[in-house]
Amino acid sequence: MMNVPQSRLATAAATVTVVLWASAFVSIRSAGGAYSPGALALGRLLAGAVALGVICLVRREGWPPRAAWRGIAISGLLWFGFYMVALNWGEQQVDAGTAALVVNVGPLLIALLGARLLGDPMPPRLLAGMAVSFAGAVTVGLSMSGEGGSSVLGVALCLLAAVAYASGVVAQKPALGRASALQVTTFGCLVGAVVCLPFAGQLVHEAADAPLSATLNMVYLGVFPTALAFTTWAYALARTTASRMGATTYAVPALVVLMSWLALGEVPGLLTLAGGVLCLAGVAVSRSRARTRTASGAGAAAPGAAVPETVPEPRPERT
Repeated sequence: MMNVPQSRLATAAATVTVVLWASAFVSIRSAGGAYSPGALALGRLLAGAVALGVICLVRREGWPPRAAWRGIAISGLLWFGFYMVALNWGEQQVDAGTAALVVNVGPLLIALLGARLLGDPMPPRLLAGMAVSFAGAVTVGLSMSGEGGSSVLGVALCLLAAVAYASGVVAQKPALGRASALQVTTFGCLVGAVVCLPFAGQLVHEAADAPLSATLNMVYLGVFPTALAFTTWAYALARTTASRMGATTYAVPALVVLMSWLALGEVPGLLTLAGGVLCLAGVAVSRSRARTRTASGAGAAAPGAAVPETVPEPRPERT
């Protein structure tokens, strides 16, 4: 197999994650009309757990090491479980623009928690890129918000979802140093499914009456934006900092605007397009690196030159 640099593989994995997470917003619109928040979250997680379980059996992945379970359990509880239910519920209480605006506090919280708990560096380019992307997310949110479409409960739920998302990412990062991305994702998904089991009765009842398109969208959410995208996310997160990965997700609002335009025929306004461009520009800035100057003939960095970010080598993936 061709030897591809780890940095390129991580970038490709992050790109897959962002595209699939953006597509989830389009699918949630269909499934959310037939399924309640808890039932949708449980159905999505069960579909994801089945897909991941099959892959684990084929690859003969064992149980994660004991040292990784703390991070897996916390991320499974907060990110796979609580986050999905809170976000589904919140999006029923507020319009899409307000939900996107509030949830996009998440990457900022990841950066703050990552710096405080994981010692993540906060280079100026990352901070500048996050500021530009957040301005773009606010612009997209304001352009999509409708009159009277928000409630205090909905905003609170979206804010809780953002906090759970950020906390789950920061908890997941240390686990990826002890277990593979597939193990961390699979068992995190299983923990989330167990947390959502109280909604099993609702899921069975609603599945009997739901249109086939809604159920297929729920299965799609489990197999692709959950099983595949969370695995590629974990793979990329193991090879960079939580702060930088969080900033990457600011591309999601821009892609949602594009997908809604293509799939749903929702033509975005100029303000929405401008916000999307800002989101993408900020991501490009946050993921760029300052060029390292070298002394002539010595190969040493010049005084004051930026030092490329270094991350401990993650546990090798099975091939």
